[in-house]
Amino acid sequence: MDETVNNTPEKKKGVSKGLIAIIVAAVLVIGGSVAAFILLDNSAKAQYFLAEKNSLDYIGDKFEDRYQPEMDWLETSEENPTESTVELSAEYNDPNGGMGYGMGLDPSQIINNSTITLTTAADMEEKQISTELAASFGGMEIDGVQFHVTAEKILLGLPFIDEILQLKDEDLGPLLKEVDPETFTGEESMNLEQLFEGTNSEDLEYFKEEYGKMIFEELPEDAFEQTEESIKVQDHSLDTEKISLHLSEEQVKDIIVKTLEKMKDDEKLKEMIREQMALQQFGGTAMSPDADQFIADFEAGLEEGIDEIDKVSIPDGLNSTIWVTDDLIAQRDFSVKLGSTENEDTVTLAVKGTQLLEDAKQSFNYDFSYDDGYTEGTMNLTGDLSWKDNQATDTLALTFADTVLSYTGEETLDGTAREFERTFSFEDPMNGEGSLIWSGNANYEGDQMTSEHSFSVNTPDMSQDMFSLHAAVEGKTIDSVELPNEDNVKDIGSMSMDELSQYFNTEVTPQFQQWVSNLLYGGAGF
Repeated sequence: MDETVNNTPEKKKGVSKGLIAIIVAAVLVIGGSVAAFILLDNSAKAQYFLAEKNSLDYIGDKFEDRYQPEMDWLETSEENPTESTVELSAEYNDPNGGMGYGMGLDPSQIINNSTITLTTAADMEEKQISTELAASFGGMEIDGVQFHVTAEKILLGLPFIDEILQLKDEDLGPLLKEVDPETFTGEESMNLEQLFEGTNSEDLEYFKEEYGKMIFEELPEDAFEQTEESIKVQDHSLDTEKISLHLSEEQVKDIIVKTLEKMKDDEKLKEMIREQMALQQFGGTAMSPDADQFIADFEAGLEEGIDEIDKVSIPDGLNSTIWVTDDLIAQRDFSVKLGSTENEDTVTLAVKGTQLLEDAKQSFNYDFSYDDGYTEGTMNLTGDLSWKDNQATDTLALTFADTVLSYTGEETLDGTAREFERTFSFEDPMNGEGSLIWSGNANYEGDQMTSEHSFSVNTPDMSQDMFSLHAAVEGKTIDSVELPNEDNVKDIGSMSMDELSQYFNTEVTPQFQQWVSNLLYGGAGF
């Protein structure tokens, strides 16, 4: 008899969740990497993955066609120094008309008369970013806040001190170690260089070549079967090439093990992980120890996947069928069942649906299902993306159980000027419903751009007109980014802890207190 705790039968020990996650990730690698690999032959295997690649490329091309002005400005900002100014403001319409606040201030008076302005200059090639902040809150003015970043250092300007505070990246580690030698090694870095790195196409090409090519070559030709079949998608009858992939349990395991072994010994992959962690951890405290531990856990997890692969049951292998018309996928049916050889627990993951990719409209309807023998569920994703005569009408809906997340959008493009209204909605019987409305316009023309955005919320308890947030943006190319004069820099990274403590206690803190006093009782008249 099974032992029980609180009358709940003890579950039999099976394969770890971590291992299942690794297996699922490896299955995705099998699909994603190969789909990106450039295929040159005409076999059923090649046609299967070429259809995957063509479908992804088609959607990407349609996105670029629709948002070409924005893409052009992005390229301009990456290749030239640019300056952008963002002014944030809000509008609050008090439903009580200001009543109920006694003799105090009406919140709408402050909100409606407040702005925050961010001016940022950036030169990605020279690795320089400079930002200034100014704000006005109901007549109280704040300016003089500056933040500058290069690949070697950060600089901070504050309105209550004359000097610009400087911290070099190379000084961070020793400074942290002096603060807490038990926690820090002295090798910590802010990894400022990573802030200026864009999408690394070399990394993508590396995955295509190293993993896509390897997995493609490992897939047996006889695992694929190609036939002709007519199907109906929406109201369209399509003559398609039906291409089926079936991998047995042993074939799946063999490819997974080879993939995990390659990942475990792949020093370039580990370096790429370190770089991504460094980018995400910018502004945190301690980068390298966490990265080292993460890499160690990463290697241990891969080793676990390799050692325990025999404990995994994939009774039906991996099955995937696509229906292809005009070199694009029109229908898909994918399923894999994972479990443990030590008990009967299994998890079935499936993706099934249709898509119709046309020049003026892209439609799709997919079911993502899950069944572990105890619970089962299906998440449905539907969408219609229409772009014709420079006008867009889009709808998306993600439904799971009784919850619906949806999006509707309308856009028009006149030359380089775009107007839009986008609504993100939420519906749930337990938590109610609501919408976020994002409307505005944008114009991207050569070496300058302007845009206006308005955000508001609509719920049963809050009307769209009650509160809104506005953002006005202006951008232009500039000759160069201006950084502070080094003669006015206070290098806090070169100071000892005693020197830092004395500096902040005797100079920074008193000046800050005086500044706050003048701000509250001088400028605003409170």
